[in-house]
Amino acid sequence: MLNIVLFGPPGAGKGTQSVHLVESYGLIHLSTGDIFRANIKGNTELGQMAQSYMDKGQLVPDDVTIRMLESEVNKHPEAKGFIFDGFPRTTAQAEALDVFLDARSTPVTCMLALEVEEAELKARLLARAETSGRPDDSNPTVIQKRIDVYNAETAPVAGHYALQGKFTGIDGIGTIEEILDRLKVAIAH
Repeated sequence: MLNIVLFGPPGAGKGTQSVHLVESYGLIHLSTGDIFRANIKGNTELGQMAQSYMDKGQLVPDDVTIRMLESEVNKHPEAKGFIFDGFPRTTAQAEALDVFLDARSTPVTCMLALEVEEAELKARLLARAETSGRPDDSNPTVIQKRIDVYNAETAPVAGHYALQGKFTGIDGIGTIEEILDRLKVAIAH
């Protein structure tokens, strides 16, 4: 089973690349952002809770995120593998994911981190706001807060997978195809 943690700051291209990796490898794409947005749109209790944190540019608490993600994985018992997009976001989430997947005898295969400079991230997010209808991408203050939270709370998760020899940094600048090719080379190793 191929379990990929696709990692990177907001606007790095995780969602875009996930679509192509799903097609290439037959994986199930699990995006915590998509799951949160579906719950927000459905006005579920989880969605309301997630929205209250997201509106402030904060992360949704680990226990809520982990339970929700485990539920999504369990919906796909015949999967060839998963792309975890936007998860784990904290070392505690990484440790919980390891425990959960190890219990299923399907550990994380690799963490692929899309690396993009902050100025480019901001430009991408503002452009995405115009086309995606995502209001969280249109406010420069919220964008900066999301990047700051990523740098302070999420970026350290890379160390968790580096210690396991599962981390690979990927240049996130270039065409979609160029970046996809870099990802595929890393997966093959």
